[in-house]
Amino acid sequence: MTPIRSLARVMLSGILVVDGARSLAAPDRLPPPPQPVTDRVAPLLRRAVPGVPTDTKTLIRANGAVQFGAGLLLATGRFTRPVALVLAGTLVPGTIIGHPFWTDADPATRVNNQLHFLKNLGLLGGLLLAAADTEGKPGLRWRASHRIGHSQRSVRRAARTARRQARTAVRSAATARRLPG
Repeated sequence: MTPIRSLARVMLSGILVVDGARSLAAPDRLPPPPQPVTDRVAPLLRRAVPGVPTDTKTLIRANGAVQFGAGLLLATGRFTRPVALVLAGTLVPGTIIGHPFWTDADPATRVNNQLHFLKNLGLLGGLLLAAADTEGKPGLRWRASHRIGHSQRSVRRAARTARRQARTAVRSAATARRLPG
């Protein structure tokens, strides 16, 4: 991993680690109550995983724990691509719940929430870039297509060799029939 990538990942994950730790410690600190969103998510969670706690504080703490843990993994360079996708997924509900600038009547609050919304949108873009970053190594899709192309060339080469050997065998058999004996 290059020093630039390492530094960028630490910088990108810093805010998520701090925000995750704060959400774990004090889930009530969020300015607007996230109750309407968690009320929509709770039935889906109950269907998917029966018995899981779906109260608002628990969901906020779970989101914070994921952000904290995944942020640390991203900062240390472990499982960076899947962790970046997980972090992107945790960022979306917090952005929608925490910064709904479209509902603000006060212009100053609207501008503040809009700036935070756009900041989170920038973080989301950075996380998507981190999820797509192969660190200069070929991606899985390229390696698979390259391997398929290599296999196709090998099969064609083997078929040409087999045809050549078959022609040689036919000639040898014809020569052998002409020989007395």
